Amino acid sequence: MVREIVTNEKFLKQPSQPVKPEDIYMADDLRDTLAEHSSHCVGMAANMIGYKKNMIIVSLGMLSMVMVNPQITKKEEPYQTEEGCLSLTGTRRTTRYNKIEVEFYNTGFEKHTQEFSGHVAQIIQHECDHLKGILI
Repeated sequence: MVREIVTNEKFLKQPSQPVKPEDIYMADDLRDTLAEHSSHCVGMAANMIGYKKNMIIVSLGMLSMVMVNPQITKKEEPYQTEEGCLSLTGTRRTTRYNKIEVEFYNTGFEKHTQEFSGHVAQIIQHECDHLKGILI
């Protein structure tokens, strides 16, 4: 189901909680909501659609990837950038890393460790900040 985008900063600043198997239904709402906003959005955290759970979705072009309980375990090659967000007005400067490694579970709760770089790495970092209640 397409969900409304949360813009309440008090809610967005609250850290999210670990996802449990009974929470997996949220992945469909993330997919549907990202698809609805695909012309101007490339990633989303669950709290952006009202769920305080550690789940994100990242657009990989024709496909999107849901990450459950993601943890960034390595960061390399810092750089400065400016980002926008559906939940916030305007853009903000931040430090990101060109190369990252992420441990996460898929929606079947199978554990993965994967390296990402470039724009996809930036999206993952932005969405993982949301899970921690960090608004850039």
